[in-house]
Amino acid sequence: QAQLAESGGGLVQPGGSLRLSCAGSGLSFRAFAMSWFRQAPGKERELVASIDNIGYKTYYLGSVKGRFTISRDNNKNTIALQMNRVTPEDAAMYYCKANNGMGLVYWGQGTQVTVSS
Repeated sequence: QAQLAESGGGLVQPGGSLRLSCAGSGLSFRAFAMSWFRQAPGKERELVASIDNIGYKTYYLGSVKGRFTISRDNNKNTIALQMNRVTPEDAAMYYCKANNGMGLVYWGQGTQVTVSS
């Protein structure tokens, strides 16, 4: 059974950095485009960043462009989201998503990012 497991969330000060990871198991990881979404209380889930299956093409939400970096290691079945210069607006539950573009979609359980001084 396919599973995605996020880790790395926690408390970070404004202006600080945090690195999120997502490990996939039970799926042909290399066949899936991967994304990070986030959802803050009272808000809709939004796409933060995505990366294609070979790590060539990336996409970023405008408000995180230049601060966040998505990457993947297909040998380790993992993706990461490096978050720099974090702001209070980045506080949310962050979710990892796998999509093979042919109807298979998997979500992780999420990891909480709290931004506070």
